[in-house]
Amino acid sequence: MTSTEDHIAPHGRPSLSEAAAVDSALSQPGPGDGARRGRGFSLRTLIVLRWLTILGQSAAILTASQGLHFPLPLWPCLIVIAVSAAVNVGAMARVRRLEASLPDGRTTALHLGFDIFQLSLLLGLTGGLENPFCLLLVAPVTIAAAALPARQAVALGLLALIAVGVLFFWSEPLPWRPGENFHLPLLYRLGMAMALVTGVVFTAGYAWRVAADAEKLELALATTQDVLQREQRLAALGGLAAAAAHELGTPLATIQVVAKELQRASAPDSDAAEDAALILQQAERCRGILAQLSRRPEGDDALYADVALKALLEEVVEPHRGFDLAFEVLVKTPPGQPAPRVRRLPEVVHGLSTLVENAADFAASTVRVQAQVDAGWIEIAILDDGPGFPSDILPRLGEPYVTSRPHGKARLALAAQIAAAASGAGRGGPETTVAPSQGGMGLGFFIARTLLERTGGVVSVGQGLPRPGAAPDGRAPLRGARVAVRWARPALEVAA
Repeated sequence: MTSTEDHIAPHGRPSLSEAAAVDSALSQPGPGDGARRGRGFSLRTLIVLRWLTILGQSAAILTASQGLHFPLPLWPCLIVIAVSAAVNVGAMARVRRLEASLPDGRTTALHLGFDIFQLSLLLGLTGGLENPFCLLLVAPVTIAAAALPARQAVALGLLALIAVGVLFFWSEPLPWRPGENFHLPLLYRLGMAMALVTGVVFTAGYAWRVAADAEKLELALATTQDVLQREQRLAALGGLAAAAAHELGTPLATIQVVAKELQRASAPDSDAAEDAALILQQAERCRGILAQLSRRPEGDDALYADVALKALLEEVVEPHRGFDLAFEVLVKTPPGQPAPRVRRLPEVVHGLSTLVENAADFAASTVRVQAQVDAGWIEIAILDDGPGFPSDILPRLGEPYVTSRPHGKARLALAAQIAAAASGAGRGGPETTVAPSQGGMGLGFFIARTLLERTGGVVSVGQGLPRPGAAPDGRAPLRGARVAVRWARPALEVAA
């Protein structure tokens, strides 16, 4: 994610410049485009793997020749293995350089291509597809599918398939006991070729899918951690501001004392008196700002640790107003009981804000944020009257990069707020707070669910608000979506 300069915004929300930067960062292409994958393996790893391969090939050749006394072309086989060893020795000379120890997709592809060629040549000298070790052709392609971008992985897969075709039509006879003729029928060799082709395609495809899913999850979790750390940094600005205000109080008082002395020592209408008065005026203004920054958590600023439950909901909803939607905020408590005060956790604020943004993107006219409090639980639900969750999305909801978000509504509202903020800044007006959008990447719900579950919440989904004009008898058809988060009261409530 791009780094931005931190500003103090009302209620701990990101300022306009921060929101725009975060929105731009989250709108970058995801891992589905294949641009992020392809780092490959380090050259050290490739060298170790090849030495193990050379050791296994040498042991197999020498066992067949000297142990089983099979008549195979020993010296040509040893020469092929020696060439592989020479390549590895050359690679070891390069690995001493710093960049050679880092993952490199192009180097990985070249080395795996050489391994396929070397293994194919060795198989051609020892029976081709009749040799049971032909199964090892699957290994380099599987490694390529898991570690390289699609173009290089497909190229290596095609190289392995070409090797299978060549070995089917040309190879030396399979070494066997002297005096015995061992020939496998053509149909069996054809079956071996088809099995190898199937194994290469299926195993490589499986490895590619698993690696892609693992990388998506890794990137999504990293994004979640970045978002949480950013929220925590914003929350920590209050404490830093209070400390700075305390440290600046003493020099500011000294400036005021000196300015008063200058004012007394100057003629009433002189320039020095006017300058001293101006210094006193600005010093008093600084004192007021420092007093505001140094307010303690027992104040009513929503930046601090605990707030009223409805205030928390209002804070979550406020940045998303302006979508031409009706926002309702409700808190329901048992009769005779006041609404509890809850911890203002960065995870809860960001997670609920993302859910409200999703509801605003899909809602037709109304978004309702309601809290239900009972003896043991606090449940916060976000409901809208939009189309609801698609049937193909619902089983995968909560996975990273799963989305059906419309790009229009939130983007238009965001553009309008940016334009208004820019015009206001040009007139010296206050900076407008804009809520960042996930931009349709499918990370929003995943991040929200991860953050909320980290605080002890349980996320559930269902149907949303009744259709307009329907009778509120409980049997009216529902539309839209409902996302609810349920906490045990001790996990969220501040003890009295």
